[in-house]
Amino acid sequence: MADFLAGLREGDENHPPLAASSAGRTVVAVRGLHAFALADGMTASDPAKAVRPPAPPRRLPKAISIAEVERLLAAAGAGQAGLRDRALLELLYGTGARISEAVGLDVDDVELSGESRAESVAGIVRLNGKGGKQRLVPVGSFARDAVNAYLVRARPALAAASRRGQPSPALFLNARGGRLTRQGAWGALRAAASRAALAEVSPHVLRHSFATHLLDGGADVRVVQELLGHASVTTTQAYTLVTVDKLREVYAGAHPRAVG
Repeated sequence: MADFLAGLREGDENHPPLAASSAGRTVVAVRGLHAFALADGMTASDPAKAVRPPAPPRRLPKAISIAEVERLLAAAGAGQAGLRDRALLELLYGTGARISEAVGLDVDDVELSGESRAESVAGIVRLNGKGGKQRLVPVGSFARDAVNAYLVRARPALAAASRRGQPSPALFLNARGGRLTRQGAWGALRAAASRAALAEVSPHVLRHSFATHLLDGGADVRVVQELLGHASVTTTQAYTLVTVDKLREVYAGAHPRAVG
């Protein structure tokens, strides 16, 4: 059976080599057939039982460049919805929040301070992560200014559109005065990405970009782990593979003896 798996991965004259995912599905099917044959008394042993499907290749997180992030943020739109969307996107990139964490924010979860853009950390946001775990994440001045602009110039009008007796405590509101949904936040991001001519941008791409740019800037992986709310540093270490590629690129272009 192990030879069969090796043959799938290597291929032969009549069959192209299979990727790990395709070979894994084939092995699972063969294991199921052997297990059925053993249970039905058609065979006395199961030679496939000890063979495990190959592990799929590790996919590196996708990230966009700082220039692309700036293009995306600048394309948030205009009017009340544009102010809200700019605040949402600035907060997603500025804190590394998951989309569910961002739309789950209440006004009271955001503490903003300071008036000068020169202040690098201008507030704190309380994010409710997976498993009900809360974490405090710093808010930079760009996100602070965008959220403040939304709170002053857009949110009151959106809140007034609510037909309910009590206004929603949600930070981000939809056109009806209710909490912005994940689908609504996705729509805002897709619209901005389309205007910025960026493909394959998702909330998780912004989260990956947040982590990658921090590590590129010299942040410790343990600090990034805390900011992202990862339970294990092993999850965060996947981002270091991205920065190693960047280091190789810089080294190859800058060192006089890097390329023969």
